[in-house]
Order: sequence, then structure tokens, then C-alpha cells
Amino acid sequence: MSETPAPKGKGTVFVRVEVCKGCSYCIDFCPAKCLAFSKEFNAKGYHYPVLAKPEACVGCDMCGLYCPDFAIFGIRVKDLEKAKTK
Repeated sequence: MSETPAPKGKGTVFVRVEVCKGCSYCIDFCPAKCLAFSKEFNAKGYHYPVLAKPEACVGCDMCGLYCPDFAIFGIRVKDLEKAKTK
């Protein structure tokens, strides 16, 4: 999984690059419009999403809710920090 860092108190996304089939649902349904396709391809030949505007991500996980392959999910950075300390 790849992680794009985000400012404290905001959100970030995790992408399972090799699972993604490039359907663009996560990009289309992101309310913050912070996702974009990468320029690189995964092993299947698809462009996968990246966090193009990390300052805009709030970690709402709408990307994960719409992904048919569970290849992406969003998380609030505060929640991530809590999980790491447990």
C-alpha cells in the first residue's frame, strides 16, 4: 500500500495499487476532488489513483465506499495516529 502524507488533522488515503482496475469511481465521487490518476501503471496495466491535493483530503472514505475492489480507503490523520499508539 502507498501512503501520501497529509497535514495534521486532515486525511490521507491508502491505495492497494495492484488491486486497482482504474475505474475512476474514487476520483469521480471524492467530495474534496483531491484524487487523480497516477502517470504510472500497475502490473495489470491500469492507472491507479493518487492523492493529488493532500491538503484537501479530509479522510471521509467516500473513495473507499465507492471502490468496487476495495483498492482504496481514506482515513483521518488523527485516527491513524491513535491507531499507531495502541
